[in-house]
Amino acid sequence: MVDSTTARLLAICAWGVVLGSLAGAGQSQPGRGSEPAWQPLFDGKTLANWQSTKFTGEGPVKVENGQIILETGRNLTGITWTGPELPPTNYEIALQAMRVEGRDFFAGVTFPVADSFCSLILGGWGGTVVGLSSINGVDASENETSQSVEFEQGRWYNIRIRVTPAKIEAWLDERQIINQDLEGNKISTRIEVDPSRPLGVASWRTKSALRNLRLRRL
Repeated sequence: MVDSTTARLLAICAWGVVLGSLAGAGQSQPGRGSEPAWQPLFDGKTLANWQSTKFTGEGPVKVENGQIILETGRNLTGITWTGPELPPTNYEIALQAMRVEGRDFFAGVTFPVADSFCSLILGGWGGTVVGLSSINGVDASENETSQSVEFEQGRWYNIRIRVTPAKIEAWLDERQIINQDLEGNKISTRIEVDPSRPLGVASWRTKSALRNLRLRRL
């Protein structure tokens, strides 16, 4: 026969098991709701799946200490993707970029947008202009995305670009800098950076360093 004290303890234990089961039922299962995985685009050692962009007067491109170095050219220096076909929409690309020397854009990132392409310019037109080139034929210095940012020499910046059927968005570190609707707008690149397509990163008369280039499908 079970005394009253033992009975109460058994009841408390049983209720604890029920509560634990309910709590477990409410928890997310492993992998449920997780974000898509990032796929690296740079192995940190070689230019595999990339090539030095064939501009006129480009500087040397090399891999050094886990970074892609874009040396100063007469005008543009850059890298262009030569690997597997990229998604035209519903994706994000990200990288870290640094202005090492110079006073113009250290990261002009060209990327697919549906059946066209666009470039995010960071630090152009004398060192501070940020924006998309081009929107309705107007470049980053003059369209509605144009803004001014003071960039520090020798500092790594985190860059993330998201393309969906509705818009182009971009973040600099954790701050959103671009939120451009696509409907009713013509998206294009300036002719100078056409060799960067379908995906490329370029600098203008500036030495830059790049690392941690990656992509994920949404």
